[in-house]
Amino acid sequence: MASQPAHDLTGDSTWSVAELTRRLALAREPSPEDARAPRLLLLLAEMGWMFTPLRRMFRPFEVAKSANPQLVMLLPGFGAHPSRMRYMACKLEQAGHVAKRWGLGFNLGASKDKVERIERRVERIHAQTGRKLVLVGWSVGGLFARELAHRHPDKIAKVITMGSPFSGNPRSNNGWRLYQAVAGHRVCEPPTECDLREKPPVETVALWSPRDGVVHPRSACGRTGERDRSVGLRCNHMGFVYSKEAIATVLRELEDI
Repeated sequence: MASQPAHDLTGDSTWSVAELTRRLALAREPSPEDARAPRLLLLLAEMGWMFTPLRRMFRPFEVAKSANPQLVMLLPGFGAHPSRMRYMACKLEQAGHVAKRWGLGFNLGASKDKVERIERRVERIHAQTGRKLVLVGWSVGGLFARELAHRHPDKIAKVITMGSPFSGNPRSNNGWRLYQAVAGHRVCEPPTECDLREKPPVETVALWSPRDGVVHPRSACGRTGERDRSVGLRCNHMGFVYSKEAIATVLRELEDI
């Protein structure tokens, strides 16, 4: 039986030598002169996330009950499993919100099939509950959120991106080479129908941080017209899903709907 080339790490097909070579070539492409990634020291500081469980033991915090409970879907960052956002989900639920997973497991990059699968999940949840969803997307998860809001503005109440590279050069980050190798396509050629820099037709808030070691702050903050508002935080890229400041900011944004 002839082998089939692989084009998706999450599929059942096997990797051919040609496909592996193609992906390695994508990872080795030169970086454009106008692409600015965060400094190496900021990237190294991202390793501090491993001490998060210890910090939680000494820095617990409680959240107030919401006066405006929302239906929220959390979309993980590239390479992350939804479990990485479970701490944030627990805090949202403590406040009275309903937190939903995106339903696709690990986020290994965009593909037409993945966008359509999460699109069907949004449609199903909306049909079952009769409520609009708030999409909270971390890093690449925020790009999915913006795309979904473009496609279904009638089902989305608000989009909150956290360190998502939607603005400027898509290579202005320290993860684009790995992304291209894993996802199998260039970051500047996503398998979507819309320009991710175009603001979705719903309220869109961009959370960004000057301490982000993965995505350049300008890419995550965006320009006027690409989002409704931007909020600067003091966490690093990994901290968007567990820091007290980031979670408190998301909770405030959920109240303001």
